[in-house]
Amino acid sequence: MKMNTIAAIATAMSSSGIGIVRISGEESFQIIDKIFKAKGSGNKKLSKEPSHTIHYGHIYDGDEMVDEVLVMIMRGPKSFTAEDTIEIDCHGGVLVTKRILETVLKHGARPAEPGEFTKRAFLNGRVDLAQAEAVIDVINAKNQYALKSSVSQLEGSVSRRIKDMREKIIYHIAFIESALDDPEHISLEGYGDTLLETLSPLKDEIQSLIRSADNGRVLSEGIETVILGKPNAGKSSLLNVLVGEERAIVTDIAGTTRDTLREQIRLEELSLNIIDTAGIRETEDVVEKIGVEKARSAAEGADLIIYVVDGSRDLDENDQEIIDFIQDKKALVLLNKTDLDPVVTKERLESLTNHPVILISAKERTGIKDLEEEITSMFYEGKLDFNDQVYITNVRHKNALAEALNSLSMVEQSVRNEMPEDFYSIDLMDAYEQLGTILGESVEDDLVNEIFKKFCMGK
Repeated sequence: MKMNTIAAIATAMSSSGIGIVRISGEESFQIIDKIFKAKGSGNKKLSKEPSHTIHYGHIYDGDEMVDEVLVMIMRGPKSFTAEDTIEIDCHGGVLVTKRILETVLKHGARPAEPGEFTKRAFLNGRVDLAQAEAVIDVINAKNQYALKSSVSQLEGSVSRRIKDMREKIIYHIAFIESALDDPEHISLEGYGDTLLETLSPLKDEIQSLIRSADNGRVLSEGIETVILGKPNAGKSSLLNVLVGEERAIVTDIAGTTRDTLREQIRLEELSLNIIDTAGIRETEDVVEKIGVEKARSAAEGADLIIYVVDGSRDLDENDQEIIDFIQDKKALVLLNKTDLDPVVTKERLESLTNHPVILISAKERTGIKDLEEEITSMFYEGKLDFNDQVYITNVRHKNALAEALNSLSMVEQSVRNEMPEDFYSIDLMDAYEQLGTILGESVEDDLVNEIFKKFCMGK
């Protein structure tokens, strides 16, 4: 399949040290030969030079010199797109980078669509679809855990698991089909029991991957975190400490926060999408009452609730309402204002809430490291290891796994109901194809286009 030669700026459009213009396609070398002149050797043609070499010189638009550059040449299939690829490293000004792109387009390339370089890598078999999707996850990674997970998937961690499962499934499909075609030489007597022995660990593996999607989501998107507490417990002070600036108004007047305030923060290697809420209490103030309802609503859908307690004041009915609410939630308790004389003890809170209690002082900025370690332990069971553990971070992958699991369950049901063996084959093939969609097999063009639309230009 012949594809046009494409070009795009592969670096951010801002003043920076360097800018990169990327070219990919059959005419890449014809184009660079027209516009590049090597320093001290004006007749040098990059089309004659060895692959994976770098050349110093200038880009010319006709007789006009545009910029001093370094040009990297890579011949397909040993390039990211598996096509002939040129990368022009120029000075990083917006104007000069755009001018070089315009010169490349003038001499035969067309503007690349968002994600088209990675799309070509997929279409040319350089990467599968799961690996291609990991590229955008690497770019969008918001913390070290998300980055490690995305790089692991880019290197094929998900793909290897999927391919291994598909090999086991296709073996049984082939055996059943062969036996049905040649019953005189291949017997299916008792084969249902053999198939069940294979399906059980397969289903366990798929279920494990599906369960990992919850951790995968918080890896890639961050932990949806809601701060609850009664008025003046120190919720807004805590948010300001975590954000590192005065984002929330802090006063001695109870009920200052009346609406939800959302911020994304990083605690070392964690990302938290954190929401400060109105203090939970009974109130006749119409506006504050709306804020309290918003707080309750936000807490219902949260991954994590941080309940802030003012250690210098005794617990009351407002605290009891929050304690009752978080009993069946993933939550931790911060005993705040430890710089003041304590009225509430850590032991009492642990007994009442059945959740971990951490001593902090938002005013003195103490206890934040303990908070980070506790959240890490709650969600990731300590430090994450991406050597063996695979985390599903893509909703499309999770849905395909769920469909495959359902098909394998139908195979099990057919075996137990002593259905004809061709029923096994139908559902096994469906599971095989569902897993294949993760890798990009049997995927509609519209879905492929939609996936790559999410990419930035030049990637």
